Amino acid sequence: MKCTDGRGGMSRQERAKQFMPFAALKGYEDALRRKEKVTVPKAQLCPERQEELDRILRQIRRNDMVTAVYFQEGEYVKLTGMVSRIDGTARILKIVDTKIDFEDLYEVEVQEVDREFDRSCQNP
Repeated sequence: MKCTDGRGGMSRQERAKQFMPFAALKGYEDALRRKEKVTVPKAQLCPERQEELDRILRQIRRNDMVTAVYFQEGEYVKLTGMVSRIDGTARILKIVDTKIDFEDLYEVEVQEVDREFDRSCQNP
């Protein structure tokens, strides 16, 4: 049974379809979002900063909690997590499941843990 308003015989449902959103260009919104993304060039570290970063990387061990800022696809990303692998030969730092080339690192900070607390937990 059609519900009409007496003017044209169009049901409310048919009338409502006229005002539903319509995406004439599929993927257009996604393309706009990608275009809106501001990309930045990769910064070149000065030799002193590179030496400091190398020194920090030599001190990092598996299971350390770290925060890393690194360059990826035209932007800098900040990631905090546990180191699952560090390979000085391959020059890769892996935080949880994310592999980061040493060359892409901008900053690395090792989270301090209370070693005394760790020892007290191990020896009750």
